[in-house]
Amino acid sequence: MTISENLKKFNKELPNNVTLIAVSKTKPVSDLMEAYNAGQRAFGENKIQEMEAKWQEMPKDIEWHMIGHVQRNKVKYMAPFVSLIHAVDSLKLLKEINKEAEKNDRTINCLLQIKIAEEDSKFGMDEADAAKLLSSEELKKLQNVKIVGLMGMATFTDDEKQISEEFQKLKKIYDQFRIQSRNFGTELKILSMGMSGDYKIAIENGSNMVRVGSAIFGERNYQ
Repeated sequence: MTISENLKKFNKELPNNVTLIAVSKTKPVSDLMEAYNAGQRAFGENKIQEMEAKWQEMPKDIEWHMIGHVQRNKVKYMAPFVSLIHAVDSLKLLKEINKEAEKNDRTINCLLQIKIAEEDSKFGMDEADAAKLLSSEELKKLQNVKIVGLMGMATFTDDEKQISEEFQKLKKIYDQFRIQSRNFGTELKILSMGMSGDYKIAIENGSNMVRVGSAIFGERNYQ
């Protein structure tokens, strides 16, 4: 199937309340333009400078989502244009995003990454640290960032029960934080969980944003 056929299938299949982020990392601009011409407007990248190069070249009505781990010294490259940063895992990083957003006279939307997987390789905050950050006075001082939701990645496993339980855990945290977030002066609207291999399980457990790459663009070539 072509990229546009894959997208058509997803758009039919996904519930109306679920936003599809087409994960385009390592893919050439020609592939992204095929998706763009099929109506896709939200793309996810995991390397800031690759995303910046694509932003320079492509139409300016695209929403660019930074879905990978963020190095603080690279924030300046995406600050002029990024729509949503998915993987915020510290106050230090938020401060850097705020600083660069202010330079660009923007407010940048962010998701807190919560660690729900068992693997050590996965980044993210635990529930207690995230709650502390959301209610902190320091966050209130950051006028150019806005926490709009949570993101999480399940363990890379074939055990669907485990994946489902991890997503349920994040949904529970999200629901609790949403109630509390009114006191924090913010509103959580996005729960980003689910990728090509587990997006159906994620949607069953309350995800309203999925990050799908290989099921749209085909397998990646990392050579």
